[in-house]
Amino acid sequence: MTDERIVFGTSRARWVLAATALGSGMAFLDGTVVNVALPAMGEELDADVAGLQWIVNGYMLPLSALILLSGSLGDRLGRRRVYVAGVVWFAVASVICTVAPTLEVMIAGRVLQGVGGALLTPGSLAILQTSFAPSDRGKAVGAWSGLTSVAAAVGPFVGGGLVDSGSWRLIFLLNIPIALMTVLVTVRHVPETRDETAAGKLDITGAVVATLGLAGLTFGLISAGDRGWGDTLVLVSLMVGAVALAVFVEVERRSSHPMLPPGIFANIRFTGANLVTVVVYGGLGTATFLLVVYLQTVLGYSAVSAGAALLPMTALMLALSGYAGGLADRIGARIPMTVGPLLMAAGFLLMLRIEAGAGYVSAVLPAVAVLGLGLVATVAPLTATVLSSVEDHHAGIASGVNNAVARSAQLMAVAAIPIASGITGDSYREPDAFSNGFANALWISAALTAAGGVLAWITLADRAARPVDVHHHPHCALAAPPYADSRKA
Repeated sequence: MTDERIVFGTSRARWVLAATALGSGMAFLDGTVVNVALPAMGEELDADVAGLQWIVNGYMLPLSALILLSGSLGDRLGRRRVYVAGVVWFAVASVICTVAPTLEVMIAGRVLQGVGGALLTPGSLAILQTSFAPSDRGKAVGAWSGLTSVAAAVGPFVGGGLVDSGSWRLIFLLNIPIALMTVLVTVRHVPETRDETAAGKLDITGAVVATLGLAGLTFGLISAGDRGWGDTLVLVSLMVGAVALAVFVEVERRSSHPMLPPGIFANIRFTGANLVTVVVYGGLGTATFLLVVYLQTVLGYSAVSAGAALLPMTALMLALSGYAGGLADRIGARIPMTVGPLLMAAGFLLMLRIEAGAGYVSAVLPAVAVLGLGLVATVAPLTATVLSSVEDHHAGIASGVNNAVARSAQLMAVAAIPIASGITGDSYREPDAFSNGFANALWISAALTAAGGVLAWITLADRAARPVDVHHHPHCALAAPPYADSRKA
């Protein structure tokens, strides 16, 4: 099998990278554009802060809950096959978002997009992990990270231009040609792989209970902003969510074919990388959710200008991600994953200087640049660490777990941090109220990402840690590496 692996730099490698980057880039493009379009969408669909949170979290909820199950599906049916199915599903859901007449239909479309994202997400890096030679995987992941950043660079200009022209609905149609190209390239050039040792039933019970738990907590946290913490519906939702997640842990512990095998956390490096993921992407997801809205509401930026304001961050990812992946291969992930989150925290604190009337070069650019450097130092090493913590034939377990952790962290953070910061109701339309809440959110995000740096330093000291062979859990059937979103949002 080893001699069939793809060598980085060859024509075949470029096609495989193109296929995986196109599909992932579609999801990144959609996320970037949706964030930029939130104020315009809120105005037309008459959405308050809770409505905007659901536009974001409607996508994140099924992605968080189903990504592990879809990894198992890829192991059994073929990673390429499930990846293509996810791309097609995502495209169809995008059409529903385009024609959504109400906020409720838009949220439903976003939920369906999340299902498609759950199908395609594990496959993209799993294909790289199982197709490339072991010595070239760091380079492949770094190149993938850089290539997908192109989508984030194009998104603000194209999407912002559509929003400013009054046609924000067309942003979802951008996914259609990308999806078509992804399917064509993948079917023609990507080899099919599957885990021949996969056995047992799919963990449907675990997926249902996990979805119920995440949905209950998300609904309760978002509703608390308007209804108050003492509201009966809020309390019941939070209680149902907490109980369901507790039941999920027990279901996975007892199952002979768990989608989240407890034994995988025996490796301290794997556990540490996922703890870093929780706090870093929780902070990042909230800040990026609020920043583009803040620039438009408080500083009066147009949609395209607000999106373009983040371009330096994307440019840094594009230029340096490949180098960061190679560096982590040489020196280990501990140093870059300690420095990266600390730089991200510094970037968030620099954003406190972005006030009404502040100039882009003096206030916005320094914060965005430092945040971008932090992302460069964090993303590729984090992905490589997670992938190297398990045996190759169970790469999907590492991918699925890390993706589920990242998306769940973002889901909970986007639901909880705005409330904790005082951003509720229609406050995002009131510059003074939004400014105060935004500052509070930045402090929370900075604290979370700084904690990520500390966790990385403590847990990633042993570079030579032996990968966990999850074959000790013979019925674990998840295969697809972690999704190193350049935004992770």
